Amino acid sequence: MVVDVGAVLISAIMAGAVAIAATLVIERWGGALGSLVAIPTTIVPAAIGIWHGSSSVEAHANAMSMVPIGMLLNILFLGAWRVLPPRLEHRWSGGSLVTLVSILSVGVWLVAAGISTTIVSTTLTSIAPLWIGTFATLLGFSIGLRALKDPPDAPAGRNRVHPFSILMRGVAAATAIGLSVLIAGMGLPFISGVISVFPAIFLTTMVSLWVAQGSEVPVGATGPMMLGATSVSVYSLISIGSFPGYGPWIGSVIAWFGSVILYSFPIGFWTNRQIS
Repeated sequence: MVVDVGAVLISAIMAGAVAIAATLVIERWGGALGSLVAIPTTIVPAAIGIWHGSSSVEAHANAMSMVPIGMLLNILFLGAWRVLPPRLEHRWSGGSLVTLVSILSVGVWLVAAGISTTIVSTTLTSIAPLWIGTFATLLGFSIGLRALKDPPDAPAGRNRVHPFSILMRGVAAATAIGLSVLIAGMGLPFISGVISVFPAIFLTTMVSLWVAQGSEVPVGATGPMMLGATSVSVYSLISIGSFPGYGPWIGSVIAWFGSVILYSFPIGFWTNRQIS
């Protein structure tokens, strides 16, 4: 199968740009708006690129059905940033603590990704991917709600993040999205659906905010971000119907506005009131 290099590059560049713009919100207005930071951003160019790289409508649907699995993994990833620091800070501190939490959180994601991929691949013959994606969406939403019970403080940042760190967020997101589109073009839609939501943005955001602002800003944003992340799953499920019906561009607009209006805005408003 021929890989569309143009689709890979365009998707990667768009992903990097929206990643930088979205993650700056936490620094300006605090972690309470983390649920809005998690609105569909990098998944938009990824979905369009995967559409062009997929061999059929069914292949695209299969890939997008796996996106909620990837977002569920990201919720577990963010949960690690919520749980690990208080348990490790008595023995580790400063850069060593950030590095350790980063390694462990990515390890959690990789192990969970391996387990989920194995489970999904063995159940596809009996359960449709759409049902698997729907279940993962509901499960992620439930975990996000639980994370907002007795949440930590979610202050805004006081210091400015170095421009190089901000640039690295875009580079990390662009790499992850470009890789997912490339894999989709190779005829591996299930894996690309998961890789398209690899926590590159969450990781670079957590690390850069921690280094610049201290632990309170990124840790305080984990709960809202865990709940808000489900909006990406909602986008992916809507796109399964909107892309074939209206094409990738108009279909993406429909899926984006649908997920933001039906999920992100009401959840963001509710989350802000809960934390405030």
